[in-house]
Amino acid sequence: MFDVVIRTARCADHSSLEALQWRASLANPGDRDSLLANPDAIALPGEHIADGHVFVAEYDDVIVGFAAVLPRPDGNAELDALFVDPSLWKRGLGRLLVAHCAGVARGRGARILHVVGNPHAEGFYATCGFRTTGAVETRFGGGLAMQREL
Repeated sequence: MFDVVIRTARCADHSSLEALQWRASLANPGDRDSLLANPDAIALPGEHIADGHVFVAEYDDVIVGFAAVLPRPDGNAELDALFVDPSLWKRGLGRLLVAHCAGVARGRGARILHVVGNPHAEGFYATCGFRTTGAVETRFGGGLAMQREL
């Protein structure tokens, strides 16, 4: 894996992060038509950045991925976003971001990291230590409830 720096996102990153989210989301053929029909689905709440919940992966000072880890009412954490530039898929960057978010969640006192995963990403999340605990209905169809003990 190349030299990547992970840092807390800054408010000035907002438009770059949403653009990356679009690129990554549209690169998945199974999601493309639904996203194009519902462009409001791609939105990163500014308060997530302002509150320090979003983490950016940079390579040569270019944002190449990001993830958000949000607190849950039960004291655990939710991996709410995970996006990597499609040109860098399958190089370990997603796993690096998940590991970073797991460490942040653990440091904030969470014992479990939850995620609602797209079914096509189940194998990826399994390699990151998540296990499927059930099914969840999302805006665009079925998703997988998954969790990882911290």
